[in-house]
Amino acid sequence: MIPQSFIQDLLNRIDIVEVVGSRVQLKKAGANFLGLCPFHTEKTPSFTVSPVKQFYHCFGCGRNGSAITFLMEHSGLSFVEAVDELAQSVGLTVPRDDFRVTPEQRAEKQARTLALTEVMTMASRYYKQQLKQSKVAIDYLKKRGVSGQIAYRFGLGYAPGGRDGLKNGFDDYRAAELVEAGLVIEKEGGKSGSDPENRRFDRFRDRIMFPIRNSRGQVIAFGGRILEKGEPKYLNSPETPLFQKGSELYGLFEARQAIREAGYVLVVEGYMDVVALAQMGFGQAVATLGTACTPVQVQKLMRQTDRVVFSFDGDNAGRNAAKRALEACLPLVSDTKSVAFLFLPPEHDPDSYVREYGAQAFEEQVEKAMPLSEFLLQEVVSGNDLNTLEGRARAQHKAKPWCQIMAPSALRLQILRKLAQITQTPDDELEAFFGVAGPAVSSRRMSARAPRPPVVGLERQVMRLLVMYPRFASCLSEPDIRAITAFSPDKGALLRTVLDAIRELGEQGSYVALVEYLRTGGVNCEQLVQETLEREYEEELALLELKGAVRQIRLRMLASEIEGVLSSQLATGEKRRRYGELRKQQDDLQKEMAQESLREKSF
Repeated sequence: MIPQSFIQDLLNRIDIVEVVGSRVQLKKAGANFLGLCPFHTEKTPSFTVSPVKQFYHCFGCGRNGSAITFLMEHSGLSFVEAVDELAQSVGLTVPRDDFRVTPEQRAEKQARTLALTEVMTMASRYYKQQLKQSKVAIDYLKKRGVSGQIAYRFGLGYAPGGRDGLKNGFDDYRAAELVEAGLVIEKEGGKSGSDPENRRFDRFRDRIMFPIRNSRGQVIAFGGRILEKGEPKYLNSPETPLFQKGSELYGLFEARQAIREAGYVLVVEGYMDVVALAQMGFGQAVATLGTACTPVQVQKLMRQTDRVVFSFDGDNAGRNAAKRALEACLPLVSDTKSVAFLFLPPEHDPDSYVREYGAQAFEEQVEKAMPLSEFLLQEVVSGNDLNTLEGRARAQHKAKPWCQIMAPSALRLQILRKLAQITQTPDDELEAFFGVAGPAVSSRRMSARAPRPPVVGLERQVMRLLVMYPRFASCLSEPDIRAITAFSPDKGALLRTVLDAIRELGEQGSYVALVEYLRTGGVNCEQLVQETLEREYEEELALLELKGAVRQIRLRMLASEIEGVLSSQLATGEKRRRYGELRKQQDDLQKEMAQESLREKSF
């Protein structure tokens, strides 16, 4: 785990304008920078970057965040990967809270990773050179409709049919990194004293080579497709320190911009499908790596877009693959992230369908893809006779684990209601059987409490200003915090969370560091962040506004207390004494407000 103090230091060192500006064309617009949003298609710029806040925000699609968030959303990096990349750009070494790993071990691991990355880069260069020299491989790609431009974009190559062709691409064919990277296989045993080089042979032979890139564009593995008939049709690199099959997707690096422009990502089964679809204008396609789709892969896709469409054959194998993808998606779907399933006729894959019917017809099929909820319910009822008690019970039993792994959401509620309807079960009984909480029933009984003043958003104003200027927290006394919390108990918990975060960050805590801290801590502060972006404040005027809002809250609470005292059953003397104390506090606060008002007018 990366220490929070390092995250704060990193965000204070980097300039978000440089980070974003290297990927998005920005122009100065007043105090901020303006450009076309990289997360949705627009013609009029609505994407702003604030050098003061070190924060970006799009007024068109609502995306916003720090430099870390930008790399995660724009480049598809994980949080750790984004931090690593930013730290490297300013010459910092990312510390980890893992005391079992020594600095020497960490340096050794980094050197090993660097060596393997260099080996994969050299191999990719060699395979690309071999493709230029192989008429058979070039003719195969032409027959599949792949142009030189698309081959260049995806870095396609060719592995010759010889036993040890990579000897021509590396000075030392005996290097241990060739085996560790999965490029070369070394047989065990052999004659005593025999040269290890003679026991080695290339893993990929006589195959079209598809480089698999990570989120930084580095080649970390290969997929090889045989030219003619033979098995296996596709051969992948083994898992290595650089490459884990369940975490990567072929073509995602190349597809990022097309995914944003299309508004969805299309997940297909083969590398050739990805390349052929890009040739036909569908650059938003990616492929799993010969295995079932995993939650890690789905999470990567959902960082890029709000809609994921899986394309499978309509046969039993395709349905089974779709079911595994469904299970991988269920923990991650939400009311804003949708998943759909496209089932093509058994005689077609996406490539052949586009070629026979055209791009527009295929786009229409994508638009009509089956929503996740519909596919889930189809799978639940499949093979069960809903006219019998046993059939309905089996359907519920099958649906139970799927619904349980879904996060609470309106979508899950809708699925539960539909399932209750088709299995003829009351909603609350089905929810009880599944062990998921139903909507809370609100009580209509009114408590006999003293009347409270109406909430007019003052507490939100206080929190908004604290987020914008975390150092203002030192201006709040404990009585101020208690008054705000009592004034709006439902917002009080969030206020305490914000204040605790500010204390944790210390005196150097900034706007962007605080927002990043809250978000990584799982705090839902999106509405509050949106409010901070609606208006720019000069610091001195913002402090006056904060103090004024706090005093107004305290005045309202005092008025409520006075009303309570007057209507109480206290003895006359006690009532008079308490009333006098509260009235004096009111007068003092009103005098302070009057003085602050005079100062404000002087600006």
